[in-house]
Amino acid sequence: MSGQHRVVITGMGAITPSGLDVASMWDAVVHGRSAVTTLDDPEFAGLAVRIGGQVRGFDAATVLAPQLARRLSRSQHWAVAAGDQALAQAVAGWAPGTGDLPWDPHRFEIIAASGSGPVDAMQHATRDLDQRGARAVPLTLSIYGATDAAAAVLSQRYQVFGPSQGMSATCASGAVGLGAALRSIRHGYADAVLVVGVEDCLNPVNLASNANMRALAYGREGDPAAASRPFDRARNGFVMSAGAAAILLESEDAARARGGAALAELAGFGASSDAYHPTAPHPQGRGAAQAVRDCLVDAQASPDDVDHINAHGTGTPAGDAAELNGLHAALGDRAHGIPISATKSSMGHLLGASGVAEAIVVVQSLREGLLPPTINLDDPEFTQWDFVTAAPRRLPVATVLSNSFGFGGHNAAVLIRAAAQPDR
Repeated sequence: MSGQHRVVITGMGAITPSGLDVASMWDAVVHGRSAVTTLDDPEFAGLAVRIGGQVRGFDAATVLAPQLARRLSRSQHWAVAAGDQALAQAVAGWAPGTGDLPWDPHRFEIIAASGSGPVDAMQHATRDLDQRGARAVPLTLSIYGATDAAAAVLSQRYQVFGPSQGMSATCASGAVGLGAALRSIRHGYADAVLVVGVEDCLNPVNLASNANMRALAYGREGDPAAASRPFDRARNGFVMSAGAAAILLESEDAARARGGAALAELAGFGASSDAYHPTAPHPQGRGAAQAVRDCLVDAQASPDDVDHINAHGTGTPAGDAAELNGLHAALGDRAHGIPISATKSSMGHLLGASGVAEAIVVVQSLREGLLPPTINLDDPEFTQWDFVTAAPRRLPVATVLSNSFGFGGHNAAVLIRAAAQPDR
């Protein structure tokens, strides 16, 4: 690490189906309470799949002025709320509008990571155009209708002047955003980076598209909590969820200088492309293995250092098998002795936001010595692997690998260590 800056996590926020802050999300996930419900709003009537993880009980008025809230998509409301939570945890006594943040604003960056961006804005505008004509299309669509808009809103909200940008790699977006932030801080381009993963594809158009390609879990409308079944023989697809999660990263020196506390260390990142198929993963997990290997090299770690794995684990037949093949290729026989959790079983799949949300779960696991369960794993297909099932496992861990993969062959892995690790 000579000449490089160690990168630490100092703040986290979450607006998810499992809870509207980190504490409630963690409590639901670690105790295996499913956030997946039947989608009974009229707009979902007639769909082949009507289950998902919805954000419930969130009030945009708690974080945004009414005029701005009307202009933004609900996913951007969630992004603002999650970002505020992360900064409030990192900086004691801070709240929006209460004063300047304790970093050089020119060395503070913001990344909004999303697979699809605010798709509801375009869908609503298209309906307005069709039904009421061109003058009904909101002028704000050009401003707030893109993936980068959440980052722009946050940079203005916090008055920070470093780069703000959108980052998209389908369901690997959040992890790729964390990796970009890691590199920016590690190599001295920024002192702090706020990464907000956000996604809101839980709408009839996106549900229909994914159902038509047989990617979604089906046949569980009567028992939605049992629909997401990573690594189980009865799995038949993923469960779509929506939400936002935020992580504030800092250089260890910057955090120490301002008296901030490190929650964990983001130690490594690896990414790759399968270059194989538009939706299916490479059967042997070729790209997944490369991402994991590169992540370990980046962290100067070995397979023996990995104490726990937060698997991508979506519950698709091909995806789960390919991930385990990739883990074995990257970690060797050591992989079979590492406990694995697949928390999409309870949260559902937050798509581009999942990498950030699951990194938060990893931090909580490191801090509390509890490994979340993979619920609904009643009949494991892959019996040689050590899955955490049914209930949380009490096990102090120091180093956790978290995987994120997506359509288009995007693969990403991050390695997160407990805080206060000795210099390497």
